[in-house]
Amino acid sequence: MSDPFLSSEEYDERAHALYNEGRYDDALEVLREGLALYPNAVELLVGIGYARLAREEYAWARKSFEDALVLDPEHEDALAGFAEVSLKLGRVDEAMLAFDRTIELGYEDDTDLMLQIGRALFREGYIEGALSFFERGVKHAPDNAEAVACVGYAQHRLGQDSEAADTLRRALRLDDGFGEARVYLANLLYDAGELDASLAEFSRTTPDDHWDELGIWRYLELRKATAGLADNDPSFAPWEARLAALDEELDPVDELIAEVETAFMEREATAQSEQGDQLEMLGSLLNGLAQDRDHDRADNEALALDASTRATPRDYAAEVGHRVVMRDGRAYEGTWEEIVTALRDANDATRSLDEFMAVEARRYYGATGVRISTRGPEEFLRGSEHAGVLRIVR
Repeated sequence: MSDPFLSSEEYDERAHALYNEGRYDDALEVLREGLALYPNAVELLVGIGYARLAREEYAWARKSFEDALVLDPEHEDALAGFAEVSLKLGRVDEAMLAFDRTIELGYEDDTDLMLQIGRALFREGYIEGALSFFERGVKHAPDNAEAVACVGYAQHRLGQDSEAADTLRRALRLDDGFGEARVYLANLLYDAGELDASLAEFSRTTPDDHWDELGIWRYLELRKATAGLADNDPSFAPWEARLAALDEELDPVDELIAEVETAFMEREATAQSEQGDQLEMLGSLLNGLAQDRDHDRADNEALALDASTRATPRDYAAEVGHRVVMRDGRAYEGTWEEIVTALRDANDATRSLDEFMAVEARRYYGATGVRISTRGPEEFLRGSEHAGVLRIVR
């Protein structure tokens, strides 16, 4: 029920608090109630735009921002919101003009706004544009650790890893407890092969600093490798609990996408294999035709008879099975299950195949960030090839 004693500002404040808690539906309800009393309140229209944007109702969000800009064409938050939703709708030129308009109007010294715009560009893959807004934020707030870290994130995405590491270290000097920046730096160092430095940074994080599984798996594997700890070491308990919590938070859509990607890779690999077999057979046929021109009829008949008794490339592969080569040069042959069994035996013969694949998939994920299916030996090996930890020769 509407409260006639609340001002439009108070409605906006209530909605903002709900928005910050992630209660977008409740925030939208409060904003609508306020707008019914104050139909020309720009802040309420802007608030509705951001609530709609958070709910991924992009067309409605755009309409709210447009209505706000009709009332106040120079409203910075309305311009930023309008630009962000325009990016979502693929109207890039329109978005860039609106973002640039905030600079023309003199809002460059609003660090929070610059970071908001930079993040919107970053999320949609416009990294150079994001970096320019992040740098504006740092220019006007050089001691803002969050702004400095954002510059580092963008530098990394642009392939400037050395500069990114230095920038993230600077952010951590400004705020030693900035967990997000430390996790990012640790992962960056891990990718660069600086494992000791990576472990040092990971060791200064807590489980709650991590919002994805990658950094946790990397930290656990580094701890095991350097300290010789077993998988069930008690010190790993809080980290494993965090892994379990993150696994529960995994979006079903993300799981579906991962399954589709795995299936696509398998079909692609099969198609490439079949195409290779067909090319080999075509090459053999063309070679036979060339020889036909140089031999008499009797020789041709003998050649044809001999060819009919030879196995095709596919038959040969079926006889000898598959061949997998590891990064260190070790090679394994046999059926998919025999190869995985051999890999298991070379590491820990006491585990079941399912357990071995699960453990290795987690380890590979920690090293590469690529999820590997463990639903069967073939899927496991093909996923491992996609992650770059082995090569399937046939």
